[in-house]
Amino acid sequence: MKTIILNGSPRKNWNTAQMLQSVQKGAQSVGAQTEYIDLYSLNYTGCRSCMACKRKEAERCRCFWKDDLSLVIDKIFSADAMFLGSPIYLGNVTSQVYALIERLHFCALSYDDYSNYFQGKVNVGVVITMNAPKAYYDRVYKAKIEQQMEVFKSLNGTVELTPCCDTLQVADYSKFSMVGFSEEHKKQMREKQFPSDLAMAFEMGARLSK
Repeated sequence: MKTIILNGSPRKNWNTAQMLQSVQKGAQSVGAQTEYIDLYSLNYTGCRSCMACKRKEAERCRCFWKDDLSLVIDKIFSADAMFLGSPIYLGNVTSQVYALIERLHFCALSYDDYSNYFQGKVNVGVVITMNAPKAYYDRVYKAKIEQQMEVFKSLNGTVELTPCCDTLQVADYSKFSMVGFSEEHKKQMREKQFPSDLAMAFEMGARLSK
């Protein structure tokens, strides 16, 4: 099994990254070959509408724009499982993740009949992190994010979403103008809830990589 793990957070070792590192350990525990990529280390944009993937002679499920993301898209289509992580910024996934969604979906979409060119199967696990509490996620974000992640059904596998809520934003709140948040509460959640979130990420990594 080939598993690709994509960190869509600019922070390379904080909440989203740690959740994905736990996913990677879960995948490795069932023998999967894993590759971990920080999307913010790559140079790319969203879809350029160059239409190269829609040419009649073009190889399907390929993005022909020459930047760092095209190779990642190739790796996704050839994988058995993909895991993607993103924090919530302004009620949505990060710009790097949205750009990936644009590029991945468009090159597999037929403009003849709007069918799906991709005939393989890639299981998809999505980790969403946020400083909002779980109740707020359920009320405000959940339906929107779930609908957005339905785009990954075009990869013909299982699609699972794991939220990680009420996260610790910084190690020392006294250094920042962030009095709208309780440092005591955030650290309590880090100690009590975050280990359970990491365990769920590990289990998802193992389950979808079998």
